[in-house]
Amino acid sequence: MADLNQEYVIEMRKISKVYPNGVAANQDVDFCVKKGEIHALMGENGAGKSTLMKMLFGLEQPTSGDIFVNGEKVKLTSPNVAIAHGIGMVHQHFMLVPSLTVAENMVLGMVPRKSGMLINYSEAVRITKEYSERFNLDVDPDAKVMDIPVGMKQKVEILKALVRGAKILILDEPTAVLTTQETTELFKELINLKNQGYTIIFISHKLNEIMEITDRLSILRGGKFLGTHNTKDVTPQQISRMMVGRDVVLQVQKEKAQPTETVLKVRDLTFVNEWDKKMVDNLSFDVRRGEILGIAGVEGNGQKELVDLLFSFAKPNSGTITVNGESIVGLNQKKIRDKHVSLVPEDRMIYGIAANASIEENLLSDRCDSKDLNKGILFDMNKIHEMSEELVLDYKVLCKSAQQKVGMLSGGNIQKVVVAREFSNDPELIIADQPTRGIDVGATEFIRKKLVELSRSGIAVLLVSADLNEVMELSDSLIVMYGGKIAAYFEDTSVLTDELMGEYMLGLKKQSDEEIRRVCHE
Repeated sequence: MADLNQEYVIEMRKISKVYPNGVAANQDVDFCVKKGEIHALMGENGAGKSTLMKMLFGLEQPTSGDIFVNGEKVKLTSPNVAIAHGIGMVHQHFMLVPSLTVAENMVLGMVPRKSGMLINYSEAVRITKEYSERFNLDVDPDAKVMDIPVGMKQKVEILKALVRGAKILILDEPTAVLTTQETTELFKELINLKNQGYTIIFISHKLNEIMEITDRLSILRGGKFLGTHNTKDVTPQQISRMMVGRDVVLQVQKEKAQPTETVLKVRDLTFVNEWDKKMVDNLSFDVRRGEILGIAGVEGNGQKELVDLLFSFAKPNSGTITVNGESIVGLNQKKIRDKHVSLVPEDRMIYGIAANASIEENLLSDRCDSKDLNKGILFDMNKIHEMSEELVLDYKVLCKSAQQKVGMLSGGNIQKVVVAREFSNDPELIIADQPTRGIDVGATEFIRKKLVELSRSGIAVLLVSADLNEVMELSDSLIVMYGGKIAAYFEDTSVLTDELMGEYMLGLKKQSDEEIRRVCHE
């Protein structure tokens, strides 16, 4: 073991984490971070990144090994203990209360009071303004979180950690929902923090960002530490190879689409949420066989609500939705599936799987009434086992057997179970909502290839993604949503640039109604 080095603010030495079920998430990991650097932590889902960071933030306890902060051996038994040692974490899914203002969120858990139970709101605003100005993170203290753009929510989360005294920031996929312009702004702010002596641990699957913003990077694979490198000394291809153990195609290869008849037709669709905010505003578009229509936009501009409407998780205030000429408005999910519509949901853990059920049960849960899987009133278990094993092989799900609980798999393999189910049940329309969010490079490559393959076989694909690279590379044509409306429609995505997309996504530009109407193909 290397001697303790005073230039390191974080030293995790010989860290192992073995869960009661025998799963070893980390095995003898050495992870050391220098003061005042931006340090990437990389690896496929299931590689052990999240577990390692949970131990650093006090959410998990190591089975063995030692953690040192500023040269002092510490026991990080809870997030409060971690915060007391100057460690803050900004989670991928923001931990903000939508109905409260920015200032109120800023002081949650450390609320300044006037007397008794009364909150000193002016003091909360003063604290917010002070830290906002000090760190050049511009936020509106009086705005309700539900009304602010996602880029500002990111700033609020970072400021929350700084207000609590963090000198070391763990950022988990910090750009997952940001536009190019917002990402550029965030990177300037991170560099500013670095220059003030703050240390940043940067977890991301976006290799171009790793190359741009980080000083060093550490790679985990299969729970084991593969080493630390100066970022300038390695290429994206070398990083991918180390992460997955093989070369990964970083760009999507696809033939030009040859779309035919319309499968999904949406006309004048409007939806108003519980706070009387119009989230989908008079939306009209078509998705045709043989094409991938992408929907891009900063999160919070109606994409989630649109998917909810398309799969009957919500009911529109007005407008029509038809699949192959038949209305699906008001139908339950089973009847929508009967019309050969599949959904890869945004949140796989809530809407995609039953974590305590087996891989097999999850794979075939949408076809329990299929004649192929039944013998009279009983299931044909031989056929069920045969079909599930075939899907596990076809979709390269890494598991001990199809009888294993799906919740024990890595994020990338859970997502493969979801797409195996949704892609294999004879779909005519696939709605893919954030299909590769938070998963590793290898699983991402596999799922993207499958989407292209299925679209070219004549299936209509609607792709909703906050990942700008993904939506631009995968889509044949593309809608940009802003404020619940279509801000732009591009029939050919090959002409697009990140900068142009960002202008439409941020509402800086909008096409004419005539240009937008082309998405209806009428």
